[in-house]
Amino acid sequence: MTIRIDFATSADLPHLVDLLTELFALESDFTPDPDKQLRGLLTILDEPELGKLFVARVDGKVVGMANALFTISTAEGDRALLLEDVIVHRDHRGCGLGRQLVEHVLDWAKLRGIVRVTLLADRDNHSALDFYRKLGFGDSNMMVLRRKL
Repeated sequence: MTIRIDFATSADLPHLVDLLTELFALESDFTPDPDKQLRGLLTILDEPELGKLFVARVDGKVVGMANALFTISTAEGDRALLLEDVIVHRDHRGCGLGRQLVEHVLDWAKLRGIVRVTLLADRDNHSALDFYRKLGFGDSNMMVLRRKL
């Protein structure tokens, strides 16, 4: 089994949409909508200054993804990253691929001078919360509020 983590390309988009459908079916705040997911993914690919899409490939097949969006932290006085859409296909979970994917993104970010990575996880997804805590992420006193425009 050959594992490779790299940047997504436009050829990967159908696989990424499928992974996001799987992810959003797990999260209580979101409903899968392949057209919207494709539109968002295309925006990131077309405007690389917004962020990067990472994919995990097993034997050449896309089985995982992570979305790293750039931002600035005025609290830290430097560049920060919002890590979103971390998902490994259900057939490939439990073998360390998710850890490899997130650690790859964190190493990539550190090499680029990014000083903080923030992520959101569904409060009822205890396995995801445990996963991120094992990777060094800690709880925050901040509360997420959202408003659609």
